[in-house]
Amino acid sequence: MKKIVMVTGATSGIGRACALKFGKAGYRVIITGRRADALADLSAELADAGVESLVLVFDVRDRKLAEMSVRSLPQDWREIDVLVNNAGLALGLEPEYEGDFEDWDTMVDTNIKGLLTMTRLIVPGMVKRNRGQVINIGSVAGDAAYAGGNVYCATKAAVKTITDGLRIDVADTAIRVTNIKPGLVETNFSRTRFHGDIERADNVYKGIKPLTGDDIADVAVYAAEAPAHVQIAEVLVLATHQGSGSVIVRK
Repeated sequence: MKKIVMVTGATSGIGRACALKFGKAGYRVIITGRRADALADLSAELADAGVESLVLVFDVRDRKLAEMSVRSLPQDWREIDVLVNNAGLALGLEPEYEGDFEDWDTMVDTNIKGLLTMTRLIVPGMVKRNRGQVINIGSVAGDAAYAGGNVYCATKAAVKTITDGLRIDVADTAIRVTNIKPGLVETNFSRTRFHGDIERADNVYKGIKPLTGDDIADVAVYAAEAPAHVQIAEVLVLATHQGSGSVIVRK
């Protein structure tokens, strides 16, 4: 029986890359996200590659809908082996004292509470079966704040702490817990942060070769496919010319 992976926020970027990479590695793939059209396109691409997938359309911020969606899984899709908590975003780059309340709520509700919701819904089954892998997509931003990052950095620091806490909580089981902390990755991340300002978003990646969603997906698959006695607890992945969350050398 093939293993099953669930990837949240699979409509683009790292989540989409994870769905494709896990599919290529022989997994059946549950893809979730807010945009039905993007998930349908991804499901078709997976099918073309011979990968069986199942689509769940919901926002991780909507706890009731998330719970209903998980409960709706057919019996043969319920034993999830790998949960990739990828859904997350950054909004705005203003000083904290000029931040937007709605942006703050969206980041906290998605990056922290959404991750907790999915963990709460999926991990009990892993505990019952005494097997599984949780992969949380954190960020270098969770290690130290940078100018304008304030609340976003705080949410990714929370991801680190939540991941560490879960790892402790399941240490008496065979479940493994991983926090992957990407640096500069060229996805729709910056376009979302700048509310669709393409020029401003593109400037983020000028003068440096950033990471791609595929780079991070490779790490996720590696963590999931490591020998059973090996737990990849935390991985920081940076572009070659990035020294930290705030140090980027552009050429």
